[in-house]
Amino acid sequence: MEEYFGNELVKKFEEMMENNDEFYFDTEELEDIIVYYLELGDFNYADMAVNYGLKLHPNSLDIKIKKLEILLEWEEYNTAKDLINELKGSSMENTDFLVCYAKYYSNLGNPRKSIEICKKALTLEEEENFLHNFIADEYVNLGDPFNALKHYRKALKEDPSDEYALENSMVCFSDLNKSEEAIAFLNEYLDDFPYSEIAWFEYGQFYFNRKNYEESIRGYDYLIAINSNSVGVYANKAACYEALGQYQKAIETYEEMLELEYTKAFTFYKIGLCNKALKQPIVALNAFQKSLREDPQFYLAMMEQSYLYEEMGGMTEALHFAKEATQLNEDNLDYQKRLAFLFIDSGKFEESLSCLKKLVSAEPSRFYNWYAYSEVLMLVGEYEEAVTVLNAAVKSHHRAELFYQLSNCFFNLKQQDKGVESLQKALELDPSLAKDMQKKYPFIKDEVKKVKTAKVKKKN
Repeated sequence: MEEYFGNELVKKFEEMMENNDEFYFDTEELEDIIVYYLELGDFNYADMAVNYGLKLHPNSLDIKIKKLEILLEWEEYNTAKDLINELKGSSMENTDFLVCYAKYYSNLGNPRKSIEICKKALTLEEEENFLHNFIADEYVNLGDPFNALKHYRKALKEDPSDEYALENSMVCFSDLNKSEEAIAFLNEYLDDFPYSEIAWFEYGQFYFNRKNYEESIRGYDYLIAINSNSVGVYANKAACYEALGQYQKAIETYEEMLELEYTKAFTFYKIGLCNKALKQPIVALNAFQKSLREDPQFYLAMMEQSYLYEEMGGMTEALHFAKEATQLNEDNLDYQKRLAFLFIDSGKFEESLSCLKKLVSAEPSRFYNWYAYSEVLMLVGEYEEAVTVLNAAVKSHHRAELFYQLSNCFFNLKQQDKGVESLQKALELDPSLAKDMQKKYPFIKDEVKKVKTAKVKKKN
């Protein structure tokens, strides 16, 4: 980090810009300044340095190539194309230019041309690790994991510590369904680099994905032996124990993790889930409460408390935590359904309507959303609104239940003819439901008899 905070060249350049001065920098100094800003991702200052450099050294190819790099970052492809055409005649033996040239075609969605240029750059025998990764990525874009793997492995050969190439090699093996070759490759790599954290992580993941949790734990244990502060690995190891149903061991692993991490809300939440699986609701509740003390807006722990209170008969608390969780995660339809259920269960029908309305809007293809929404509207006496909802519902769900509901609404609204018409449709669609519907809606009881009698008379 020292070069970022103690770069005298950069300080001199920034002071010059601030004071509107003009100092002389040679091309190498300017390149250092530009690279500093590029690595920092400050493309505005990089561009200022490039423009100042070209003012001092208008024929510098290296500074022009840096200009090209900035244009590609800013997706100014027309200007970039003009600059590429200007530089092509003199820079086809320059690796930096060829990388920009390849990136230009990659960004425009032409990976084959990008690969062709990168292979040309490889003949210059510079940046070979980077170029092989670049080529591999382009083969991935082409949906060709076979050739991608070849180049990731070549990148790894150039730099055995290249974690990116190692990870992506494993992804390619997976895409090619070559699990035996993948683990052979990984074991071979671990023979040469037994202290590679990323390799042991990939080993653990490989076996986890194949549900061989014992072997996965072995890989994670090696990784923890190499680096006991690797927080994420404890979570993966605990997940293995959970998958094996060994919840106590999972809790112990999560407790080890608690000693290392700063953000503990999720870990306490996971401990709570394990205790819940062990049928220890009070201990689980305690863990969820600790989770919320760490992060008062952690809605997963809130909702789990809601479930536990419901199991223990504390419906007031169950509703409270469900409400809190849903307010923090309003787009979660499962939460909306649960909250609607708890409102209805506690007799708070009007409060449930906002949840049911959201469900109908988000999932119009689900019949029971409409059915429940109209049912609650009828319970609170909103028959006219229920008719509007049901008329919308029957357009996509031509089901008897909805017509029984419609008939009940019309009879309550004293619209006898419409009530009879809806009831006739309901009986045509499913007469077997009439008995249950009469229990639910006593208003239609006499009407069912009349409709059936009229039907018999018509037949005779």
